[in-house]
Amino acid sequence: MPDTDFRSPRLYVDAPLAAGGRVPLERDQANYLGNVLRLGTGANVLVFNGRDGEWRAAIAGRKRPEHLDIVAATRAQDHLPDLHYVFAPLKHARLDYTVQKAVEMGACALQPVLTRFTQVTRVNGERMRANVIEAAEQCGILSLAEVDEPVTLERWLCGRAPERLLVFCDEAAPVANPAAALAPMGSTEQGVDVLVGPEGGFAEDERANLLRQPHTLRLSLGPRILRADTAAVAALTLVQTVLGDWTQSEKHATR
Repeated sequence: MPDTDFRSPRLYVDAPLAAGGRVPLERDQANYLGNVLRLGTGANVLVFNGRDGEWRAAIAGRKRPEHLDIVAATRAQDHLPDLHYVFAPLKHARLDYTVQKAVEMGACALQPVLTRFTQVTRVNGERMRANVIEAAEQCGILSLAEVDEPVTLERWLCGRAPERLLVFCDEAAPVANPAAALAPMGSTEQGVDVLVGPEGGFAEDERANLLRQPHTLRLSLGPRILRADTAAVAALTLVQTVLGDWTQSEKHATR
């Protein structure tokens, strides 16, 4: 990653960005800048929209922040690795945590899947997207991960591209060195799907269906059973370390 300014406030804006442009602030953004950060007219912030890179902008407005005047580009747009995090939904705070960490780890898409033992069947997509934006703002990330609608595990398997590598995290898998298991998987240019199931585990017919999928690795995450949000961080760390952009940044791919 190029040198990143972590001292200036960063905002996601859903508007085109170019020098000389003007972007109106949403009410919550204006409140955050003016009342929380105590910033007034002329103060600088960084803005991004997931398409046009990062830009320096100046706050403008009469009595309170009302809009941003776009001044100059600070970083060019980059692309996330073609890494999808696929997971059984969790309850509120733990789902928030999982989404934020998946974004920090470089996932370009978040796909909730409903399994036999999934405890949560209703997912607030707007809340997930808000967590994606917050994580990107705080961590200097320029591209936003997509948030997909929940589908059943069977439907997701039927619709996914078979050439993608499926890393299927299974607490019932034989315990082995997970990094060594990932290493021989070869090229990931077609993309990687990392799947973590519910805390009740996969049903036997679901496991059998997963094992029938082409280009699949059944992965143990060690000798201890991890909670699903911990498993997300562990699995994504392993994949990024062995196959992903932590060691192969030149192989970034768009989704």
